[in-house]
Amino acid sequence: MSTPTLPLRPLGHTRLRVPTLCIGAAALGNMPEAFAYEVAESQALATIRAVFTGPIPFLDTAAIYGDGESERRIGVVVREMGGLPDGFVLATKADRDPRTNDFSAGMIRRSVERSLQLLGLEKLQLVYLHDPENGDFSQLTGPGGAVEALRRCQEEGLIDHLGVAGGPIGLLIRYAELGIFEAVISHNRYTLLNTSANPLWDLCRERNIAAVNAAPYGSGILAKGTADSPRYAYQSAEGELLERARALEAICARYGAPLGAAALQFSLRDPRITSTIVGITQPERLAGTVAWAEYPIPDACWEELGTITPTTEDPEEHRWGS
Repeated sequence: MSTPTLPLRPLGHTRLRVPTLCIGAAALGNMPEAFAYEVAESQALATIRAVFTGPIPFLDTAAIYGDGESERRIGVVVREMGGLPDGFVLATKADRDPRTNDFSAGMIRRSVERSLQLLGLEKLQLVYLHDPENGDFSQLTGPGGAVEALRRCQEEGLIDHLGVAGGPIGLLIRYAELGIFEAVISHNRYTLLNTSANPLWDLCRERNIAAVNAAPYGSGILAKGTADSPRYAYQSAEGELLERARALEAICARYGAPLGAAALQFSLRDPRITSTIVGITQPERLAGTVAWAEYPIPDACWEELGTITPTTEDPEEHRWGS
């Protein structure tokens, strides 16, 4: 594995140390319904091999990504290499059944066991309870619920550390306040266009919970630009949101700075955030991501970007009603 060029920091109060960047493997599971493009297995495997030997020793996946395809592809490479490289952190997520919405303790147990099998591992370093907004808080956290199932897996030595990953910020705060989870992932809610995750990051800092920010590009619009990818939070970007994105784009263009670099560094510059998840589907994007993380952006550019006020509304309010 290449020597990391990015600083390592503690993952909350766990024994794990992770870089400020994390590679997201959702699209590597071939999810055209979410990302509007397909990823062939050969391309995915080449990308995973590059990640395992590259400068970012932190990879994030989930049981639900491609209904196990992301984990299966990662597992192919894990077996090729004879296990995870030293110092590498691989995180996954325990999921409900997407067909029946079964979020029971039994389902969570089966999810963890399948992840172990697909990834070719005897123990999972970090497992998040994934998208709990699809279940009832009282049921998931109550006796015999999904959270209890994860804690049982942890007690049995199948999981080292527990986290929670989801959408609605108010709900994630409720889970973080339980004192059970050591890491929290929020996605599409802390970007140049949306800062609704602010209260969650404040809580994480107060309680020494690892704050992991996913989708700093807002599902593409802040990386590929408004012309090539007018999408935010996996849906079409329209109206005021699109106009703000165009304004950000224009500011970066005046300073000769890539919009993607500014979007990524917006997350990296925040001291509350432990690591930022960026999805890639091609090996060469590893070097490109590090280059954006280190790109020199003038203070004057940041000052102008700060004049474009991000929204604090949930980008998926129409889905969750919150």
